[in-house]
This record gives sequence, C-alpha cells and structure tokens, in this order.
Amino acid sequence: MTGTALPPDDGTFMPKSVNPRSIAPPSSRYAHGIIHSARARRLVIAGQVGIAVDGTLAEGFQGQLEQIWDNIEAILREAGMAITDLIRITVYSTVPGSVGLTRSVRDRRLGGHLVAATYLEVAGLASKDYLVEIDAEAVCEEPDLAFLEFEGESVSSQPLGEHPAIAGPREG
Repeated sequence: MTGTALPPDDGTFMPKSVNPRSIAPPSSRYAHGIIHSARARRLVIAGQVGIAVDGTLAEGFQGQLEQIWDNIEAILREAGMAITDLIRITVYSTVPGSVGLTRSVRDRRLGGHLVAATYLEVAGLASKDYLVEIDAEAVCEEPDLAFLEFEGESVSSQPLGEHPAIAGPREG
C-alpha cells in the first residue's frame, strides 16, 4: 500500500452507520447496519429487565424502559465504555403497539447516536411481571488498517507495531 501515514489515534475510530440509498431508509432513528474494525473491545450485554439495584421492578412499561437504560449505561461505564460505543440493541416487548414509546425513550437515551436496532413483540419473558427486555452490544474501537481502507483513507505499509496507533503482537 502507498499513501500517507496513519493518523494518530485521536478517538475518531468510531463505528460507522450503513444506510444504503439502494434500499428503503430506516423507519425511525436507527441504522440498517453498523461497521466497526476488527480491532475492538467487544461487550455483549445480556438481556436487561427493569430491575433496580435494590431488586425492585420499575412500575409500568416506561418505568421499566428507563430502568433498563440505566442498567445498560451502568454496564457500559463498568466496562470503560460510553453510550456512543453501543452498536446494536434488540428490544423484546410483551406490550403490543409499544414501538412508538420504545423508540422515543431509546432516541432520548442515545442522544442522537445511531445503533442497529430491532424491536420484537413477544408472548412473554422470564417473568410475567417483565414487560420489556433489551439486550445490546458495544465496541470500543481501536485503529485497524482494513477499516481505514474501507473508509477510503490511504495508509502506509508500516509493519504492525511500528506505528503508535496500531498495536503489534503481544509479547510474553
């Protein structure tokens, strides 16, 4: 490869949304796809329900949604990540027709950040008292040559580990 050297790692290696013009646009604020480099820390978040740290279940559908997002944010923080590291969520709702409220809370909690999102209405969850559950996935990007090439940027042919933004093989 020829071209300019890799830029310094300034935190701009964020997941990128993919919304092709050749298919219908998303029906709300989400992305059809999210692309990220292979060199990332990946966090898979198990399905979260509206249970607070004291073990109480939040009241009502919106209350459970808000508690779920609080739980997701706490998991992200504990993993050293932020809401902007989320790339995918799946919502399982037992309340028919709740997609509008679900999207409204999601959009507010994500603050404009786009994720690949799926909403499903299901017959039930692990407890009859759970009205909604959300699982998620997050990545914290590290620079990756193939990812940069996908973005159309030229990179130098420096061997791995010789550029400060690219980690080489671990020793030991």
